[in-house]
Formats: sequence, structure tokens, C-alpha cells
Amino acid sequence: MGIFWDLLQQDELEKQQEQADSVEERVDQLETELANTKALLKKTLIALETHLSQDIDGDGKAG
Repeated sequence: MGIFWDLLQQDELEKQQEQADSVEERVDQLETELANTKALLKKTLIALETHLSQDIDGDGKAG
């Protein structure tokens, strides 16, 4: 009976490790997406401020 219990425990540990790995990979992907989105937002804000000649984000300068 002990060997079956060990196999069940090992299987559960492997499942949990796979889930942890996939969560870490997803977090890495989300962090990359966030950085790309922030860069795009900054470029869009600069273009909009330049086009309107207004300070939209409150940093004291337009563009």
C-alpha cells in the first residue's frame, strides 16, 4: 500500500509543479504585455499632446 501512496503523492506534486510553472510563464507574458502596452500608451499620449498642443497628462509640457 505504501508504494501506491507514494505514487499518488508524486503525481500530485508533479501536477502542482506544472501549475506553478504555467502560472510563472503567464505572469512573465503578462508583464511583457504590460510593458508593451505602457510604451504604446506613452507614444499615443505624446502624439496626442503634440497634435492638440495641450498638456493632457499634467507633466507640465505638451508632447
